Amino acid sequence: MTRLTFDAIREIGLALPNTEEGTAWGTPVLRVNGTIFTGIPIHKSAEPNSVMFRVDVADRDLLIQEQPDVYYTAAHYESYPCVLVRFARVTRDALDDLVRMAHRYASAQKPRKRPARSRTQKRRRARRT
Repeated sequence: MTRLTFDAIREIGLALPNTEEGTAWGTPVLRVNGTIFTGIPIHKSAEPNSVMFRVDVADRDLLIQEQPDVYYTAAHYESYPCVLVRFARVTRDALDDLVRMAHRYASAQKPRKRPARSRTQKRRRARRT
């Protein structure tokens, strides 16, 4: 089996509608409508050579239950709707399914908006400039 990398995820993901490539916290990610749906996890609780996919918590739990050697979660990620995947254990077909699943899940989420700044924050910012 050929060792998979984020390049394979990028290739699959960029063929899907409204997908953008970028970075977050210094690592590569893919976004749909501004929402990250896959990326390289950077928190120390994630195992090296892993990838994160945004999925429904019920789907995550099922994936982990069926193949705990491939799918897992870690302390920092448990409260988020995502699953961590060991690159060395996942197949190309499974990766294709995961990218599509994560893209669908993130596409269904409301686009994220930045919170409005309060008047106090605006005044402080104006004084600094």
